[in-house]
Amino acid sequence: MKRMILTSSSGAGLTYADRADMVIPFIYRFVSGPLPTADHLIRYLGWRESRTWVDQMHWSDCVPVRQSPLIRRQDRAGALLWVCKNYGVDLIELWFDPEPNSQLQLIWILDYLRFEPSLTESLRLRLVDFDLRGADPSELRHRDVKQFDIAESDLESATLAWEAYRAPTPELCVGLLDRPLGKLSFLKPAMEDLLSELPSPATGLGATETRLLELIASGRSRTDELFRSGTSEARVFDPWELGALLEGLAFGPAPAVAGLDGKLATLDPDNARGRNAAFRRSRLSLTEFGKAVLEGREDFRRHNPIRRWWGGTLLTNEQLWRWDRESRLLIAP
Repeated sequence: MKRMILTSSSGAGLTYADRADMVIPFIYRFVSGPLPTADHLIRYLGWRESRTWVDQMHWSDCVPVRQSPLIRRQDRAGALLWVCKNYGVDLIELWFDPEPNSQLQLIWILDYLRFEPSLTESLRLRLVDFDLRGADPSELRHRDVKQFDIAESDLESATLAWEAYRAPTPELCVGLLDRPLGKLSFLKPAMEDLLSELPSPATGLGATETRLLELIASGRSRTDELFRSGTSEARVFDPWELGALLEGLAFGPAPAVAGLDGKLATLDPDNARGRNAAFRRSRLSLTEFGKAVLEGREDFRRHNPIRRWWGGTLLTNEQLWRWDRESRLLIAP
């Protein structure tokens, strides 16, 4: 029996766990920045248009040939569906942990595979109720993880949720919170985490921005203390995304954070070495305005611009959707 595992970048360690003939980790980040277009995602999973085309990511780029013998080197430009059918894949396991970006990848790939009955019959969902990124491959090799068949209703729920997240407003996503989602048991809490990143009606900050201010207020003045895994209790953003949020808090007309190296405002976003050094040089503290925001006496967004994507929603000061976490209420602009 030939097995394939589809997973997020968090599950890259499954490559070394010897649980499948091929492990395909998807690397897209859907929690920040503009979402890739539908055509872009189809090209990512389809045939590579040119073997010399290096600007476009392709699913096969993340499949080490020596560790995944199911795919031959000459077929690395092939479409994912073609490889599954051509090599007679009998079982496709879905390993996506509760982390929000992983759950978004799960509903995306289920939506993509929904109209391929020959493959959906081979799908099995693993109930990964632990952090895949921190799991040791040797433990993953023998770990007992519950497995479920995928029903048509689960595929419909995935499509509904993916379309909701891609919509130009968050309203459909809020509707998912009161809807049964079948075996997609981690999707609802993931969506709540995502909604909590919308600006608060009191402070104008999302949950992670608020947590960054709380950590700085408690004396965490070094960025490595903020970005270290587990420190910020953030489930949504990776360290580079946390850095962008921190810059937004520090470089506006009314900054909430002082001490962030000013070179970050002019460094090329792709200059990883320079940006990392600038973050390390920074010594952070809250401004008086930042303290007032944290205490709920000031609204950060009344004094600072915002232009940030939340799924398919572009947040601006003129179109600022807010989320009241206590009452679970979406507030329209």
